[in-house]
Amino acid sequence: QAVMLSNVMAARAVADAVRTSLGPRGMDKMITGKGGDVTITNDGATILESMNVAHPCAKMLQDLSKAQDVEAGDGTTSVVIIAGALLGAAERLIGRGLHPGQISRAFGRAVEEAERILTSIAIPLDLSNRELLIQNAITSLSSKMVSSNSPVLAQLAVDAVLRVVDPAIANSVDLNNIRVVKRLGGAMEDTELIDGLVFN
Repeated sequence: QAVMLSNVMAARAVADAVRTSLGPRGMDKMITGKGGDVTITNDGATILESMNVAHPCAKMLQDLSKAQDVEAGDGTTSVVIIAGALLGAAERLIGRGLHPGQISRAFGRAVEEAERILTSIAIPLDLSNRELLIQNAITSLSSKMVSSNSPVLAQLAVDAVLRVVDPAIANSVDLNNIRVVKRLGGAMEDTELIDGLVFN
């Protein structure tokens, strides 16, 4: 039981490290790298990526964040915080004498129920509804440092994805077909989408 609780504590420490960076009012973290370079961010994926984690259970939360980033491109902080909260609940149940197998089965049933509820309230995605796609992109950008420019950037992001997505197999998009080129000078409003090649 001591080993289990040690694992839970290590994972919750990682979740607590990113908890305060969640949402539009999330606080920025100042991260100093090995070479002395300083990064200021409130992006959970960046924070977790820069953490030097040795504990296997805490490393699993890092991997969870990476998997979420690859699959959805957003929600990296949320999944870690939810996992930390679930582990905290499991810790309390273990303290009451419940067997970990019982807790695991209960979590499995909770997942099935959550999927059922989410499926019942889900709104089907229509790629022809550009305005709804832009609203979703603005929501996703609202917790990022560029939130003040989210209306402009959301339109660019949606238009870029719509140009490379194949509507026949629109389950996923190869984001390698979209390149972001950064140049010094100008304002965020000068950002534009170029359909084709860009030469420097």
